[in-house]
Amino acid sequence: MAIDFVVLHEPLVEWVHEQTAADSTEYVTITAFGEQHGLDEQQSFRLLLTCKDWGLLSDRWATMDDPAANLTPQGLQWVQERHRRRADPRARSATARKGLLTWLWEQKNDGAGYPLVQGVLRSPHSLHEGERVAPQEIDRASAYLHAKELIRGSKTGQTEGPVRAEITAEGQDCVEHFDGDVSAYERRNSTGNTTFNIGENTGNIAANSRDFTMNATTNKDGIDPAAVVMLARALRQAAPILQLPEDEFIEFTQLATRIEAEAASDSPDPGRLQRWGTSIMGILNSPVVSGALGSVLAAYTGIVLPGLPPA
Repeated sequence: MAIDFVVLHEPLVEWVHEQTAADSTEYVTITAFGEQHGLDEQQSFRLLLTCKDWGLLSDRWATMDDPAANLTPQGLQWVQERHRRRADPRARSATARKGLLTWLWEQKNDGAGYPLVQGVLRSPHSLHEGERVAPQEIDRASAYLHAKELIRGSKTGQTEGPVRAEITAEGQDCVEHFDGDVSAYERRNSTGNTTFNIGENTGNIAANSRDFTMNATTNKDGIDPAAVVMLARALRQAAPILQLPEDEFIEFTQLATRIEAEAASDSPDPGRLQRWGTSIMGILNSPVVSGALGSVLAAYTGIVLPGLPPA
């Protein structure tokens, strides 16, 4: 059987992190990991080289007879970020919804009618950052998808959502045209005549308009916290209209919330506001955002938080 080194590289990096947690400078032989996954020493060494090529592991002390490894600084950062994403309840919820909907799509294509929704827990679709989501998370996902009429099924008194379910035509559209991204599917028709305000007395900006006028008054001597709060609220209000992919949508709204909370605090930290504003600008200037709305938000962000990269 062919060995998928790409699939195995993530669990290997985490395994090395677990083995060397007490001493980040220690090297550990990965032979035991290889044996757990049916690899011989040569295959274990090849897997180590794969992780090395990606900058995640070091093989300084490795030999063909003893494939030893340790995390690089980049590898340590990768593990820490993965653990953070793994613990994020919103990201876990999104994974459970997308995974269950996609799995039910596959079940229907295979001719299975109303399977047990907990069956998804035996599928890779229930993995979030390498960890299986909990049965309760699948139950909540089932309830959400049922409320959105993306699946149908019968509920019981012991569960929030259907125990057995089948994907609906709307659910199939979500999987086939939006890759199972429920938030993107929900936002698909949100760009009609929606308008929103930026700040106070700055007028309305139409989501699909190519012409707009923007007026903003800021403190020339630095950052005006009140203006930053208005900016953050405008960013959150605009987030559903920008049609961002789900990961970027979550990051965008989280950044806006952090900016508002920091600006509203007793002693706002300009460094934090600048850092989070730079991340907002990165999303607004990325290829995933198009149209006048993204441009005006980027320009407004640059006015309220001076010194950011240009829009």
